[in-house]
Amino acid sequence: MRDSEKVVMTAGPHQRRPLSHEAIVTEAVAFIDEHGLADLSMRRLGQRLGVEAMSLYRYVDGREALLDGVVNHVTSGLQIDPHRALLPSDGWHAFLHDVATQVRGIALEHPRVFPLVATRSPSAPWLRPPLRSLDLVENFLEGLLHRGFDDAGAVAAYRAFSSFLLGHLLLEVSALGAETAPAEEPLAEPDHRPVDETADELGERPNLVRLRHQLSADHSSQEFEESLENLLDRLERLVA
Repeated sequence: MRDSEKVVMTAGPHQRRPLSHEAIVTEAVAFIDEHGLADLSMRRLGQRLGVEAMSLYRYVDGREALLDGVVNHVTSGLQIDPHRALLPSDGWHAFLHDVATQVRGIALEHPRVFPLVATRSPSAPWLRPPLRSLDLVENFLEGLLHRGFDDAGAVAAYRAFSSFLLGHLLLEVSALGAETAPAEEPLAEPDHRPVDETADELGERPNLVRLRHQLSADHSSQEFEESLENLLDRLERLVA
């Protein structure tokens, strides 16, 4: 869009700043941080930005695009460098600890937004939040393979690690006042999101190309039983 076509806000907390997709998404994140997702509407967001709600649709294609933008905004700071040396040890323990600490930092900075990170559809239906993008998962798998995991082990670690992060962090943000149940959202519009448009995007991500079938397989029952057994074994050591 040409500069001459940009809408300028004339009221509200950010007066005369050009209205843009980034400005709208940033303000939506701030609104959710302060008031929660259930109170967010295009009308209220427009009032906050000092414009009519209809002006927002020049930059955001409705509810789904706005919420996707919110999730992408808060997760954009995640940096997974699969080959970066992590002190004092560059083993897989340090690698997973670094990723987990980054994700927890996002959850604690935006506790009312984090349930969206956990529940919005990722960029491919066979990926799991909170590592939601193709690049993040590609780098995560590469980080484990680089540190000694084989293909099957890396996929299993990805699944278990994702489940741990979501379970723990959703409980943690809930204790901070976040709504983790589905909300009645006044932004509701028909959902026309594609099921999967990633097949043509995997060419430069060799780990995802090779492991897509394993990542797509449903082993939920087995993972539940294994996680439960691990928990019981850990509790057994406490009472032994």
